[in-house]
Amino acid sequence: MTSVLVTDIGQLVTCSPELGDGSPLGVLQDAAVVLEQVPAAGASAYRMIEGEPVPDRGHVAWVGRAADAPAADEAISVEGRCVVPGFVDSHAHLIFAGDRGEEFAARMTGQPYDGGGIAVSVAATRAASDEELLDLLIDRVLEMRAQGTTTVEVKSGYGLTVEDEARALRLACEAGIEETTFLGAHVVPPELRSRRAEYVSLVTGPMLSACAPYAVWGDVFCEPASAHAFDGDEARAVLLACREAGLELRVHGNQLGHGPGVQLACELEAASVDHCTYLSAADVDALVGAAGTTTATLLPGVEFSTRSPYPDARALIDAGVSVALATDCNPGTCYSSSIPFVVALAVREMGMTPAEALLAVTLGGARALRRNDVGHLGVGARADLTVLDAPSYVHLSYRAGVPIATALDLTPPSPPA
Repeated sequence: MTSVLVTDIGQLVTCSPELGDGSPLGVLQDAAVVLEQVPAAGASAYRMIEGEPVPDRGHVAWVGRAADAPAADEAISVEGRCVVPGFVDSHAHLIFAGDRGEEFAARMTGQPYDGGGIAVSVAATRAASDEELLDLLIDRVLEMRAQGTTTVEVKSGYGLTVEDEARALRLACEAGIEETTFLGAHVVPPELRSRRAEYVSLVTGPMLSACAPYAVWGDVFCEPASAHAFDGDEARAVLLACREAGLELRVHGNQLGHGPGVQLACELEAASVDHCTYLSAADVDALVGAAGTTTATLLPGVEFSTRSPYPDARALIDAGVSVALATDCNPGTCYSSSIPFVVALAVREMGMTPAEALLAVTLGGARALRRNDVGHLGVGARADLTVLDAPSYVHLSYRAGVPIATALDLTPPSPPA
């Protein structure tokens, strides 16, 4: 086992209050971290996903002042920069082909978004080869790592046939994605638009059976305001079937208008309900009551890219709702893979403080994925560090648009097996 000392950290944000200044961010000055890396070979070094080995990235063994750091096999100096936990992006749609730039341009002139453009991505994705889709997925994951994201959830949803949905999730597993989500209930595909019940039966039957072996999560776009998405009864049927198949639950809810998505997610104890743009008092009450099980994941890049109202993050946090932030990186409503961009939007447009926004893309994202090994730098956490070319985490929003964040790569990445 190899140990690595990461030292000369000007400001270390651990997101573990007991390790730092007592604040939720757990800040340490003039700090160091010792990481222990599992060897690149051997059965104990791998987490198995459908029989394919994924290298363990090691764990945090010690955190403290640089002057007190123990010896290690290797040392890396970050030369006074700020270090934060690797960002956790708990909502992303990275398996797709094609481009929807013209749709974006149309929205900038006032055309509303209703979910219909997803069909364009479905056609392009169905036509792409396995090799093309896998290359596109890996390129997007690497693009995220270059901006500080070390854990990402990846959804299907641009195939909408049994074969294409299973293919998407199989490719995600081949790429080493740990958090895979079955989203066959993204929209009703054009060829079945007049036979909605038939498509719901397909999703909850043969499609789910084919996809469940490759998925951790089941999700649904519950949005009665869209003719393309699913109403409350349809969404409930999908979620219950996913739960019966052994998947944990997530929900797209209340993006385009008021609807049942948020309360359905809370009732079924989904790990996350995402968007939460249009909320009633009853919705907020439900989220407060479910704060221990259900996280409200806000996606401000979508509002930026669709010229829609932003969620009221300030009101949700003040009420006691568990809040996360994520990119929703996708070809239609937010083609951005940048968590720092999301942080800046949350601070500027949604009333969050820089500290709250950073917590929402670290610990918040981890809660939304029900993970306790990422999103913080306490002893035992995964060795996922993001380095900021700045003296403080505040620069994530202070220097909006400047590429100051990148994941710390200790070793060259291993190719998929």
